[in-house]
Amino acid sequence: MPRLSEVIAALDALWPPERAEQWDAVGTVCGDPDAEVTRVLFAVDPLQEVADEALELGADLVVTHHPLYLRGTTTVSAGTFKGKVVHTLIKHDIALHVAHTNADTADPGVSDALAGALDLRVTGPLVPDPTDPAGRRGLGRICALDHPETLAAFAERVAKRLPATATGIRVAGDPEQVIRTVAVSGGSGDSLFAQVRAAGVDAFVTADLRHHPVSEARETSPLALVDAAHWATEWPWCEQAAAQLDAISDRHGWGLRTHVSHTVTDPWTAHAASSAISTTGAPN
Repeated sequence: MPRLSEVIAALDALWPPERAEQWDAVGTVCGDPDAEVTRVLFAVDPLQEVADEALELGADLVVTHHPLYLRGTTTVSAGTFKGKVVHTLIKHDIALHVAHTNADTADPGVSDALAGALDLRVTGPLVPDPTDPAGRRGLGRICALDHPETLAAFAERVAKRLPATATGIRVAGDPEQVIRTVAVSGGSGDSLFAQVRAAGVDAFVTADLRHHPVSEARETSPLALVDAAHWATEWPWCEQAAAQLDAISDRHGWGLRTHVSHTVTDPWTAHAASSAISTTGAPN
């Protein structure tokens, strides 16, 4: 079986840590480089539920998209929820590795996985990486639908193909608008409105859209918006990443067993639908 250091080297080749944003915290959080790895669990969030799942599976390594410690800390006390995660992992010889913004802009990256889950054809990056001569890396993806469909039908596609969450899917735009081209960005995407408008696409699929950026985007362009849960837009990457590691394991004859966590770690737990509203927004 491979050592942890060998598996980490393979993961770093997929998602080089030097391509992460300067504010990010990627790489190995805990783990013995010389320890053998037999099972790997992929998840979006390094929460206690995921650590417990890894323990139950007998995993030696957990790979998450979100960092455990994005900002500095002075304690890993088990009395804190993050400290408890660290204690659980170390006590049971489970390593934790993070690929965040370096996985966002990779080829393939988080948005490729999102596009694949929605059965969209990727035509290029939304924000190209200027250091990539092939022009394939970058943030977000520009995509095309094989067959045009209405915004209402497209929103239904997103709702059915992404993991179910309490918040579901929010839509801004005319339900009968025809959608042919789409920009996608896994995770929070309302900082990309300028690039999305410049791309001239019909719709934008992302997460965590805020009132004022959405209002401005709707007032200045016909762009339709499809807002999903943050966790749901990034979860498809776990399946893509597991498949990438499977391929590496096969080439090296490692015999690794990979698993994808289906634990819903989206923080929203329930949704209460509003009463029917008129086109003016006032209750009927």
